[in-house]
Amino acid sequence: MKGITYQEIEIGRKAEISKTITEADIVLFAGVTGDFNPVHLDQVWASNSFFKGRIAHGMLTAGLISAVLGNKLPGPGTIYLKQSLEFTAPVRIGDTIKAEVEVIEKLEKGRVKFKTTCTNQEGKTVLLGEAEVIPPR
Repeated sequence: MKGITYQEIEIGRKAEISKTITEADIVLFAGVTGDFNPVHLDQVWASNSFFKGRIAHGMLTAGLISAVLGNKLPGPGTIYLKQSLEFTAPVRIGDTIKAEVEVIEKLEKGRVKFKTTCTNQEGKTVLLGEAEVIPPR
């Protein structure tokens, strides 16, 4: 399986995936990364936080962007170079997150810039950013 090459990519092209965030996702992400912040794992502690309850790790949400870039657009063989992120709203257990990428610029040296957005099931934006990748050759 091969992804879309630089020559095949067109400005405005989009791809997306959706995933419902589970308790297991958060616990497993904490175990893999070592981020055991109680706002993610301890309901009692998190209920007294700014968020009034547990939230998913921001980087768990951002990881969905990686899945779109690596699996769909440009797809297999993509090299992920840069990512800017702005977390605009919390993600909670049970939220269904849509991660979308859109080609916004073809750069020099075979690189491509994407607008990256994650929204929840209510259409609220939870993450904004830009990514830069090298598509497969």
